[in-house]
Amino acid sequence: MESGKRELVECDTISPGVWINLENPSDLEVEQVRSKTGIPEDMLKAALDEEERARIDVDDDVTLILVDIPVINEEKDAYVYSTLPLAMIFNNDYFVTVCLRETSVLSDFTSNAVRAFDVNKRTRFIYQILYVNATKYLFYLKLIDKTASRIQQALHRALKNAELLKLLDLDKALVYFSTSLNANQIVINRIRQLSSLKHYEDDNDLLDDVVIENKQAIEMASIHREVLSGTMDAYASVISNNQNIVMKLLTAITILLTIPTLISSLWGMNVLVPLAENPYGFWIVLGIIVAILVPVVIIMIRKRMF
Repeated sequence: MESGKRELVECDTISPGVWINLENPSDLEVEQVRSKTGIPEDMLKAALDEEERARIDVDDDVTLILVDIPVINEEKDAYVYSTLPLAMIFNNDYFVTVCLRETSVLSDFTSNAVRAFDVNKRTRFIYQILYVNATKYLFYLKLIDKTASRIQQALHRALKNAELLKLLDLDKALVYFSTSLNANQIVINRIRQLSSLKHYEDDNDLLDDVVIENKQAIEMASIHREVLSGTMDAYASVISNNQNIVMKLLTAITILLTIPTLISSLWGMNVLVPLAENPYGFWIVLGIIVAILVPVVIIMIRKRMF
């Protein structure tokens, strides 16, 4: 940090008081940080496992705070929402963040988009990361809601499997978000009890804001998930109903085609049948077919088979 004007600057050496940010680090980079900071390797690699759960771990003077952060992956013509673990590890001299990829949560800090943050004010810095993380969840949840609305409008015009699959992806994202937010809430509640983290009166309001934002994100994820699940169930019912209508129509058409086919087959047999020698036999048979079909059609119309 520069004196006078507080802004983040990049440095090439690892020294006490700096913020070490690792994005998908190699084994060599992990080993270099471990040897310089004394932070255990298993803590530095904790966030490199996508399935790692949010938690707090304390080992002597080293503390690990692991939370889940929201990310967006671009695939073909759609965006896929998921979560990744983010580790905040610190001891008396060093503060390290580790994640599998560059994320919008930390990029807000590296680009100086977050005001009044200081890596040397460790408690406030952690609270600010948690606050930005909660706001990112809220932002992505709004994007999911808008995307779901656009897909539903497309489905109103025509039911397509591709649109339904997109809704299924959004529902899966909401499951990930809900699970991660609830796990983060447990971690946030435990932070107040951390003896390795100094708690300041001035930062209590910020932590309260973190709790409020995270709980709001939990509620939004739950509401969006219920709405989306209800919408998908409704479209599934519509698809099933449309299928029944098509099957009923095809059944009616099959019945109507069967009657003339059956009668024509009987009079076309190579045996002696009535009206075989009659010059008007064809028209008489055609009249019989029509006479049978007309009441059948009337019955089907009354039964709403068309």
